Amino acid sequence: MHRFVQYELLAEDPARAARFYRQVFGWRVEKWAGPWNSWMITTGPGADEKAGSGLSPRRSLEGRPVNTVEVGSLEEAESRIKAAGGQVLETFPVAGVGWYALWVDTEGNRFGLYQADPEAR
Repeated sequence: MHRFVQYELLAEDPARAARFYRQVFGWRVEKWAGPWNSWMITTGPGADEKAGSGLSPRRSLEGRPVNTVEVGSLEEAESRIKAAGGQVLETFPVAGVGWYALWVDTEGNRFGLYQADPEAR
């Protein structure tokens, strides 16, 4: 089953937003050690630790949030998306984590695809 595994909250000041969500909801919000400025969010006990949800600077992705679907095969999912009228914006590796692709659906909504691959470089 394909499901959303990531959501983004965009913020002018991610550190300030992290303090807000910690205070308001008690979420665990920690700066990600990965290759770009992102803050990982855990929304409570039992939250899916695999989900990479977080805060990102508003300037990323032209200020629009992106929700990401995990797939077993990026290539197969991309084939189905193209056949249904979607368009690719970019595909890139997240070193040691996996592959990420940014798409636009037939309504102009951006969404991401993620394929786990610890060998991605």
